[in-house]
Amino acid sequence: MGAEDDFGLWERELRAEAQDRPESSGLRGLLLVAVATAAGCRVLITMGQAPLGTAGLVLSSVILLLWRAGM
Repeated sequence: MGAEDDFGLWERELRAEAQDRPESSGLRGLLLVAVATAAGCRVLITMGQAPLGTAGLVLSSVILLLWRAGM
């Protein structure tokens, strides 16, 4: 069985992918947008505009999910 285990090569490839990833600033921005949107929708709900606040939460959740997925 002359096959060698080339785990070192695989590990180097994985490290290269991790270094090519963007910084976590994109995730931080996404979290900031989500919190601000949720706060705005919460204000709408407490002011008596429950359907509008709920629609805003649902729509923003779908948009943020698609944005995070890269679509």
